[in-house]
Parts: sequence; structure tokens; C-alpha cells
Amino acid sequence: MQQIDLMVINATQLVTCASDKRAVRGKDMQDVGIIENGALAVHEDMIVETGETSTLQDKYLAKTVIDATGKTIIPGLVDCHTHTPYAGNRYDEFEMRIQGHTYMEIMQAGGGIMSTVRQTRNTSIDDLIELSKARLNAMMQLGTTTAELKTGYGLSTEAETRQMQTICALRERLAMRIVPTFLGAHTVPPEFENAKSYLESIFTETLPSIETVCKQYSVPFFIDIFVEEGVFAVEHMRSLFSVAQEQGIPLKVHADQFEHLGAVPIAVEMNATSVDHLEVTPQSDLNILAQSETIGVMLPTVNFNLGISQFGDARSLIDSDGILALATDYNPGSSPTISLPLVMAIACRFQKLLPAEALNACTINAAAALKLEERVGSLEAGKYADFLILNTNDYRAMMVEFARNFVEQVFIGGKQVWTQSS
Repeated sequence: MQQIDLMVINATQLVTCASDKRAVRGKDMQDVGIIENGALAVHEDMIVETGETSTLQDKYLAKTVIDATGKTIIPGLVDCHTHTPYAGNRYDEFEMRIQGHTYMEIMQAGGGIMSTVRQTRNTSIDDLIELSKARLNAMMQLGTTTAELKTGYGLSTEAETRQMQTICALRERLAMRIVPTFLGAHTVPPEFENAKSYLESIFTETLPSIETVCKQYSVPFFIDIFVEEGVFAVEHMRSLFSVAQEQGIPLKVHADQFEHLGAVPIAVEMNATSVDHLEVTPQSDLNILAQSETIGVMLPTVNFNLGISQFGDARSLIDSDGILALATDYNPGSSPTISLPLVMAIACRFQKLLPAEALNACTINAAAALKLEERVGSLEAGKYADFLILNTNDYRAMMVEFARNFVEQVFIGGKQVWTQSS
């Protein structure tokens, strides 16, 4: 018998989301690869094999055995769109929205993104690390084992660099797998006359500084831009993407959140890894997206939080054979939630996703939105042993019984990093 470090046995459901280490699309999203009375074999930080308990017990002798009778094992969740490193709060804006003010009205009054920028600019790296660490630890307790973290609340070379240094430091200090994204083009700060002049400063000053930080930490990063009326136009996205492509930086874009400006077809044409938001994307653009390898990332808690009834047409993207991922968009204003289980619950109710589709969207497809589908997002041999033990015998409980945390234990790289009993 082969000696291994860990085996989890007797799971009522072992939900693998297995997909030959690639994103799943269309009807395939309805399959989450359930193994009944399942077991998971782990050695060092990698998955060795998955299968029925009796089969694996005949093959492996583990130093540690966990009995998951009556429980469910699923892959660690992947949050592929967050704005975690920031300071301050925007609770006053919550009250303003209740009183009828729109997101764009709040931005124009000096709130929104710039409110958080002002608070973040005045916060040290040490304080940003501690604030972010607390949020990420809470996120992990809800099942997230991999998360993307964006800059974008600095909007100056010094402050954006400090945010990226924060993200890189968090990668070294936390068990969670963290992917950095440079979102210097989040909005135009008041010290610049227009988007063109601000983008020029990004090209000549901020981006080189970000690259220096990431090289110091040996960390690859994405680049992102917020294409929206009154913020950045498609022509600005094309300019930024062209510079990034020359330097081999993978691309993301915030597109079609409030206004349809035509960003999706251009992003697909330029081989963006993902296009995110898509609340008002027309069917013609969804069809273009569905025929590509670009992942459509939808963020339903934004609409829920803002009280907007129009959600991104996730059902159409899937039915058109596209690749859908879901994420929290965690930020202090438009989506102040760290909960991917809540994201899945809302997506099932308002975007008509089946629970299997929602889970695939928060695991293997979210991993693909970060170019990590060969390493995380599913329980397959040769991938990192990032998994959750749920205190339920059916994974669908996560979507049905919303606002209840079924996560009992969290494992990253085969090591238990959190348990409800701790």
C-alpha cells in the first residue's frame, strides 16, 4: 500500500467539479462530478486520487484519516473579483441609497470610489495589511481558499504601489492563495484633467512601479480597467490593453455595469482573460463572449446590494455555451460582502442557475478567470489539495439555506487552516 499524508473517507458526497483541469461551459456546468461514499487521498500539498472510499482504502495507508460520514467535501471556493485592500467604510452611502440616490449620483457628489481612495491614501501598509488580513480570514471561514485582490483605491503611483505591496505581503503571510490585479484605471482622480492624461501617468510612472514590486516578490499580476460612462471609454481600454499585451500582462475589464459601451467584443478580440459585471450586456455581445475562451464573470451581490432588479443574463450565457464564473466583487460600497455562498444563493434565485452551475462558477471557472484552472478549483489528481468539509450531506444546502455557514473545516494544500471547533 502507498503511504500518504492524509485521507478523508466516507463522505456522503465528494463533489469534485472535475473537468480535466479546464473551465466548463454550457450544459457541462450541470455536472459537478459527485462521488457517493467518496474519499480523497492527499500527499504533501497535492491530491493523489479521488474515488469511492473502499477503493482508496485498499490502495493507501494515510498518516491521518478523517471520517466525513454524513458530510460533503467540495473544492475550496475561488473568489475571482475582489477589492479587498482598502481603508475606511461607506456606511453613509448605504443610507443615501435607501433615500433614493443612485450609484453614479453618489460618485458625482464625491462619494463612491473617491471616498475610499481618500481614506486608503492616508493608511500605512501595516494598517492595510491588518485590515485586509481580518477580511480574508473571515472570507476563508466561509469557504474561500483562493482570492483575487485588486488595487484601485490609491489612484496615484505612491498609493497604488502601496496597495500592491500590501497584496504581495498578504500572499506571504496567509495560507489563502492570493492573485494580484493592478486596477490603477478604476476612475480618474481629481488631480488629473481627463482620462487620457491620467492613463499616460499610469503608462509612464505607475505601471513600471507596480512591475518592480511584483518582480521583487516574483508574483505575476493582471491589469484591469473600469469602462463606464463618465469613467473610462473603450478607446482607453484598448490603449491600456495594448501596453499590457506588449509586456505580457493578462487582461481583465469591468464592463457593462450600468451602461453598454461595447467593451465586451473588443475585450474578446484582445484575448482578455475575463470580462466582469455584464449587468447590461446585450444578447449579441453575450453570443460573442460565449463563442470565445474569455470568461464572463458576474457579480450578483452588487445588484442585490444596490437594489437593482436587472441582473446579468447568466442563464443566456450558459445556454449559449459560454463560460460563466461568479464572484463577490467585495468592496466597501457596491458589494460589501465576503460570502461566495451568498453569491451562489442569489445567482440561483435571480439568475436562474442550478446549484451545480453556481458551484462550478465559483470553483473551476473562477479559477480559470485567474488562469489557475490547472492548479485549483476542482478535486483532481495533481492539483493542490484545497477543499472544504461541509456539515451537510448534500452540497445544495449551501444555495438553498442561505445565510447559514455549512463550512466545518477548510484545507489549503492538504493542511487544515480553519475549523468551526477552533
